[in-house]
Amino acid sequence: MCVICFVKALVHVFKIYLTANYTYNFRSWPVDFRWDDVRAAGGARSGHRALTCAAAAAGVWLLRDAARGGDASGRPSHTAGSQTQCLLQQIRELPGQLASYTLAHSLGRWLVYPGSMFLMTRALLPLLQLGQERLVERYHGRRAKLVACDGNEIDTMFMDRRQNPGSQGQGLRLVICCEGNAGFYEMGCLSAPLEAGYSVLGWNHPGFGGSTGAPFPQHDANAMDVVVKYALHRLCFPPAHVVVYGWSIGGFTATWATMTYPELGALVLDATFDDLVPLALKVMPQSWKGLVVRTVREHFNLNVAEQLCRYPGPVLLLRRTRDKVVSTSSHLPSRPRRKVDGNRGNELLLRLLQHRYPAVMSREGRAVVTRWLRASSLTQEAAFYTRYRVDDQWCLAVLRSYSEHREEELEDKALAPHGPTFPWPVGQGLSSRRRRQLALFLARKHLKNVEATHCSPLKPKDFQLPWGL
Repeated sequence: MCVICFVKALVHVFKIYLTANYTYNFRSWPVDFRWDDVRAAGGARSGHRALTCAAAAAGVWLLRDAARGGDASGRPSHTAGSQTQCLLQQIRELPGQLASYTLAHSLGRWLVYPGSMFLMTRALLPLLQLGQERLVERYHGRRAKLVACDGNEIDTMFMDRRQNPGSQGQGLRLVICCEGNAGFYEMGCLSAPLEAGYSVLGWNHPGFGGSTGAPFPQHDANAMDVVVKYALHRLCFPPAHVVVYGWSIGGFTATWATMTYPELGALVLDATFDDLVPLALKVMPQSWKGLVVRTVREHFNLNVAEQLCRYPGPVLLLRRTRDKVVSTSSHLPSRPRRKVDGNRGNELLLRLLQHRYPAVMSREGRAVVTRWLRASSLTQEAAFYTRYRVDDQWCLAVLRSYSEHREEELEDKALAPHGPTFPWPVGQGLSSRRRRQLALFLARKHLKNVEATHCSPLKPKDFQLPWGL
């Protein structure tokens, strides 16, 4: 009996030792995949796009000029005296630039990415170790070190379900999970798709957990780039079987990935926002407005909606009805408000539908979708739907008819991975009543309400793949 107890104790101590080494020695691990391993893996014949050495050396592409209001071409004008004016302008803006840089690299970074704080990581270390142990033992997770084009080492965990894909083949799809600003794959949003039976690839932001670097947007995009390449070229998932799932601030890297790799299969955004500026202004002093806007635009330009509109594939937005984190509503107790008023996910949906279906989302369509977004329960949604007598079958027929017509026109040309490209002129020539019905149908297909707060774990049944024609 004593011998058995001794063996159990020895196994327990050995497990603790392995878990500790698992965390502390990650920086000494060999590299499993690099951003430029695509060529070595036969990238030319794989059919997946890869950045050239020159582009990757400078960092991957971000949307900069359009977000800052600059010239879309990116080329400065060369009128007479422009160089002198440019120099004077730079001198005048120097104090503001210094103040913005100082705020971004001190208080701003901790507010936007609190998970990168050393003290938080140390405090959460026991939970992170338990989370790693659970993923390895229960789901046979494989940890890997990836190196991005900026030299940062990215900590990832992959759970492969392809051998036992489930009755509906969920395991044949890979869900790449992009965590929030205080989330880690060890205990983050990957639990929902994992428990739903999908293959899952989790990764930590630069500066989070075992990942090195600092979590600024450029570094985040560089990290996401190598994660996607790893999924396509090393894990060998077809692009159409890759789903990108972004929670909260992870919506930035999720939309960046689908914008840059439009052949990816689907995008799910959970409790995310359209742009960081309104949320930053909500928590900072009003007197700092100019500095806050400049700091966000120059250093934390998380323009999720703009990137989302550049992805042509299926999209699902999960809006949490008790979410106060991504809401800009007034919290004055004297003003009763709906729980979903001010949720920035509303603006995200409107921007997406306006881009994809501009004729449908004309004045009548936008107005009716805005009113529909105030419904915070399934009962209210159903009542609103009934009021406007939306015929789902008619709406589907209209959309499918246009899609098939465009495919016939482009029969001799190479089609995009997701069919006819957006925007679609559907809705032209329809009556106001029909446009309202079509707008409500599209809104309901692209956004689902989840009765939860911002940080509540998503239930496996609430993780769904987006709708597609």
